[in-house]
Amino acid sequence: MNKIIAVIGMCGSGKSEAVKFFEQNGYGKVYFGEVVMNEMKSKGLDINEKNERETREALRKEFGMGAMAVKSIDRINELFEKGNVVIESLYSWEEFKIVKQKFGIAFKLLCIYTTKEKRYKRLGDRVFRPLSRIEAESRDIAELENLDKGGPIAFADYLVVNDSSMEQMKEELNNYL
Repeated sequence: MNKIIAVIGMCGSGKSEAVKFFEQNGYGKVYFGEVVMNEMKSKGLDINEKNERETREALRKEFGMGAMAVKSIDRINELFEKGNVVIESLYSWEEFKIVKQKFGIAFKLLCIYTTKEKRYKRLGDRVFRPLSRIEAESRDIAELENLDKGGPIAFADYLVVNDSSMEQMKEELNNYL
């Protein structure tokens, strides 16, 4: 039976690296953040934290807290019919419920956890869309208060603690597979 795994966690925890791991193991990828990026491009907005947040929140205001799942469900289904799927950037409880209702036991949540200090350092050091500590903390608060991100994290089926090396995280992900 094919599987759908949503890799969840706070910004800077290592979700994107975990998603790459699953892709390298044959999973098709659906990136919920692509919905936001495409919307920003269609409106001619610069890619930055402020515009990304405003666009993400506007989409959720228009389509509800499950907006990214609603706008991605056909793509998930298309890939699921062919094989395993990994979802990047599932945030809200509503997104979780929409995917869970459609795919049932084939759908699981895998949480990547890292301490706040390590996440903020990683976010400041990254090449693509680096965030200052103030921006990172602001994003955390906005995601928890406005995007209902805590629900899926609390309801995770599996937890990977990513406080050491990339190799250690990959070992944990191998254990999960």
